[in-house]
Amino acid sequence: MARRNLNDLLAFVTVAREGSFTRASALMGVTQSALSQAIKGLEQRLEIRLLTRTTRSVSPTPAGERLLQAIGSRFDEIEAELDALTALRDKPAGSVRITSGEHVLRTILLPKLMPLMHGYPDVQIEFDVSYGFRDIVADRFDAGVRLGESIDKDMIAMPIGPKLRMAAVASPAYFQRYRIPKIPAELTKHRCINIRFPTHGGLYVWEFERRGRHVNVRVDGQVTFNTSPPVVLGALDGLGIAFLPEEEFAPHIEAGRLTRVLEDWCPPFSGYHLYYPSRRQHSPAFSLVVEALRL
Repeated sequence: MARRNLNDLLAFVTVAREGSFTRASALMGVTQSALSQAIKGLEQRLEIRLLTRTTRSVSPTPAGERLLQAIGSRFDEIEAELDALTALRDKPAGSVRITSGEHVLRTILLPKLMPLMHGYPDVQIEFDVSYGFRDIVADRFDAGVRLGESIDKDMIAMPIGPKLRMAAVASPAYFQRYRIPKIPAELTKHRCINIRFPTHGGLYVWEFERRGRHVNVRVDGQVTFNTSPPVVLGALDGLGIAFLPEEEFAPHIEAGRLTRVLEDWCPPFSGYHLYYPSRRQHSPAFSLVVEALRL
């Protein structure tokens, strides 16, 4: 029996996962034409259509989905084994993909991982800045960074930073026009700067706690963002009250550019954690990253 062409199968898996010939060809380093011909040849040999193509996207057919589920993880296992072989080299090598928010990337990940990258030039790290709850297994990330309370129980989670506190702030100019709120419920009378979560599209509900009492407030305002940096800029410009981890506002609070309110309603909570699947074999490069981030 003739052997199957594994390159064609890898091409199919990559296109099916990416949902795009353009992205898949960039990942594999081949032309879109060559990729299309490889999958067309695979479909002809199997005598079944594997992908549904439209002008905007590519998705697996039922047969394609079955094939993807059957062989996709096999290629992941082969890739993991090849990465593991770098343990036999003088210096570890390999790639690590991490998804996180911009602030934790800037304040924790890069300061801790830059020395590692200088010491191990063959270790490659790809950072994906995302504010949604990415499925790191489906999206083929080695790890992600989230607040500890939001991580799925089937993941290994390791703290990489101190506990955090939320902070409600606005500019002094804003509080010259509006009365300072004394309790969370009074926020409904204020102009507030909202955040919409990219993953499910809902507006973030502001959460407060004092002496065991929990209060959730749905705020309203003129502007909504889906990342934190413009929230800070909006607060500085007097657009309303903003609510983020206090470290995002810290320099501006200390300089008097922002005024903090409801501080006694913002207790500490579990900070940023690195999380990754418990069932995956880890490469030496990934192990170095874990050790570099460990507290």
